[in-house]
Amino acid sequence: MDLKQLFKTPNPIIGVVHLLPLPTSPRWGGSLKTVIERAEREATALASGGVDGIIVENFFDAPFTNGQVDPAVVSAMTLIVDRLMNLVTVPIGINVLRNDALSGLAIASCVGASFIRVNVLTGVMATDQGLIEGQAHQLLRYRRELGSDVKILADVLVKHARPLGSPNLTTAVQETIQRGLADGVILSGWATGNPPSFEDLELAIAAAKGTPVFIGSGANWENISTLIQAANGVIVCSSLKRHGQLEQPIDPIRVSQFVEATRRSLSLETPPSSLAAIKLHSG
Repeated sequence: MDLKQLFKTPNPIIGVVHLLPLPTSPRWGGSLKTVIERAEREATALASGGVDGIIVENFFDAPFTNGQVDPAVVSAMTLIVDRLMNLVTVPIGINVLRNDALSGLAIASCVGASFIRVNVLTGVMATDQGLIEGQAHQLLRYRRELGSDVKILADVLVKHARPLGSPNLTTAVQETIQRGLADGVILSGWATGNPPSFEDLELAIAAAKGTPVFIGSGANWENISTLIQAANGVIVCSSLKRHGQLEQPIDPIRVSQFVEATRRSLSLETPPSSLAAIKLHSG
């Protein structure tokens, strides 16, 4: 996966648009127009703040299903993503929670989105939705059937979940790439808002052997200078919200602060040989 070709930078910052509850969600408010208007405001705030890409996800549809989402969710997300693609110029991706990668790929292929995020591509994870099994077999064949070039970013040992069995991180990264054929991998902390450790990012980078590794949660303007030294890119949302509160909308000022902090860190161009020193400094 060529990050520079897709995102116009080798170290992309990807912001997330958390959609308000969609039709059939327990908290659905009854107005898709309201959902669309907020999504447009947030995508605009992210793009104008300097992010290199955006992921759209049905975050507020919790509790999630462990299988396919309702067709109304697919329809709504297709409409919204299409609207956003006509509003901003950065690449857009899709994450259909909790793990409906086939719907995500279908939406992306139809509207011309660039990538999808898949929480469980390989293996089996115990989650609050029950057991979720990886669907690499179906997903990769479906992508070929569609004639799609949508990229697949896959979580490794995804947050809010525990693996069935005891795979180590190195093995999990290798299998996600070599056997699941992920185009990029994502490493998160244990839950939304928690960052992965620097040490785990180092292990993931070593195991990925050139396949991009993204920070998937917990990045903020204070810790990004350290974390980004052991990753190829970052996916960020919680710390960009107003007052840092998950339910609040994206704060354009926080977006600019985060982008500036990340770009400043990248401009230092820390060589790989210095990673050990950073590791010691980070404690």
